[in-house]
Amino acid sequence: MYKEFYIGNEGNEICRRLDIAPFSSVEQITTTLAETYGFADAKSIWLVDQYGSHISTLKDAQKAPGPVEVRSTLCGPIREPRGPRLLPFVGNRYELYPDVLGNYDRLFSIYGPMIKTVNMGTTIYHTNDPEIARHVLRENTLFTKSTSDPSHPLHYMADQDCLFTCDSASPAFAPSHKFVPPTMSPRAVAHLTPLIQDAARSIFPAFDELAGADVAVNVYQYMFKLAAQIIWRVVLNQDLKHFESPRTPPSVPIRLFGQYLSLMKKTSMQPQWVKYLPFGDAARLKSVRQEVLDMTEDAMDASVDKQGPSLPLSDPEAIQSATCVADFLYRATDRDGKRLPHNIVRANVVVSCGAGFTTSSSLLSWAVFSLVRYAGNQQCLYEEIASHRGPSTSRKQWTYGEIHKMKFLDCFIKEVLRLHSPSFQTARNAKQDTVLPGGYLVPKASIVIACFPSIQKNPAYWDNPTRFDPNRWMQEGFAAQQARCGAYTPFAAGGRGCVGSTLALTQVKMVLIELVYRYEFHDESPEPVVCDPEFLVVRPLNFYAGLTMRRDTE
Repeated sequence: MYKEFYIGNEGNEICRRLDIAPFSSVEQITTTLAETYGFADAKSIWLVDQYGSHISTLKDAQKAPGPVEVRSTLCGPIREPRGPRLLPFVGNRYELYPDVLGNYDRLFSIYGPMIKTVNMGTTIYHTNDPEIARHVLRENTLFTKSTSDPSHPLHYMADQDCLFTCDSASPAFAPSHKFVPPTMSPRAVAHLTPLIQDAARSIFPAFDELAGADVAVNVYQYMFKLAAQIIWRVVLNQDLKHFESPRTPPSVPIRLFGQYLSLMKKTSMQPQWVKYLPFGDAARLKSVRQEVLDMTEDAMDASVDKQGPSLPLSDPEAIQSATCVADFLYRATDRDGKRLPHNIVRANVVVSCGAGFTTSSSLLSWAVFSLVRYAGNQQCLYEEIASHRGPSTSRKQWTYGEIHKMKFLDCFIKEVLRLHSPSFQTARNAKQDTVLPGGYLVPKASIVIACFPSIQKNPAYWDNPTRFDPNRWMQEGFAAQQARCGAYTPFAAGGRGCVGSTLALTQVKMVLIELVYRYEFHDESPEPVVCDPEFLVVRPLNFYAGLTMRRDTE
């Protein structure tokens, strides 16, 4: 017995003929239809006859006259997400830029939890709904991460040899995903905490001089150098000497990384044929990339104990024998005694450094911004640090456990990440036509972005969502609840979630502990703070702060 099932409008091409004779329940029909039409949530399927009546039993399905419509629960017909009207050639660009984050929120309020945008010919779907994002971020038959797709926002940095930037289908993904996460586990970061603290304190001479001169600083510029100082020390155990004076420029490796990122972004917006020219930006990009690889190779030669014993991944104490991330990656072995190929080690060291300081510099900047813009938080944090530090006047060596036991510090950082998340470009590729919760159809090969800044301000999931309130996290179980429903995912989720989250949190907590205990910050921004709409992460361009030495600092 054959029945016709369709989604969308009756008579369209998305109609399937299905033999329902072998089925013993309507649930078997809906399960088959979920696979056929790519429903992310198989339990949400709702069958409707031509009169609009709900088909809830097998008998109803057999007797239904004409084709049967497949819906997502009680929503109307399955449909593609809506978006603002298109202008010739530029599409929706002027609906998005320059205030990308504000415009996403505005468009969600107009068009609902999924919107469709077309920017200069590239179509991308966005969502601020945690339930939708939860399905998008999974690695399964419906979605994956494929940076090799020219439409993917990270296509311009699609190195297929390293964990963060490669496709999930890349041969390098599985071995990278086996070896890299242990280098940034809580146990590993606890071992590396002294390096983080030492690097964090390296800024003291420069900030002491600035505090004495009563000079305001562009916070991002200093946090950029500080984040680079920390990540370079953790990954390669080398000192970049960024703070010999307040005017010390970023080191050569960091300037080279910056040039590399800039050229990648620039060439990504040029026609594909340009990359074959022997001159221009594309040719310079190849040259700079090789310089980055050579520089990383030299740094690894100086920091890796190449004659040292193997470090088994199965031994939780093995990380204690490594001097840094690169040293562990080079010497680590799996259960079969195999090591990560050298080119993949080098590529992951490069991306760990590049992605590490790019994201952390923004997070540190927003943390200082939150200290000075939201009254009372700086004093609360100072008092908590002082109470945990004890009466000693010497410089305290903080342990990993002590850092993460500070309740207000933890809540403060969670709120910074919620309201000022540096990340907003976690994109996934649809592997087939997919129906997402709410009845939204996204075609095969579509790019879907879970907009973390909008998700984490979604009023359906947050009380007073635009209010900065660390106390909301004090409630027992609140953080786990928000993470479980997908409303709080600053480091993404699923198989491609950020493996460096523990390292990032430890870095920002250590920096705040050291800076807030030693200095008091105050806002000196002459204009409203704006973000860079074209950069890889959300970073403040014109945030200035003054700093004063605290009297009771050693």
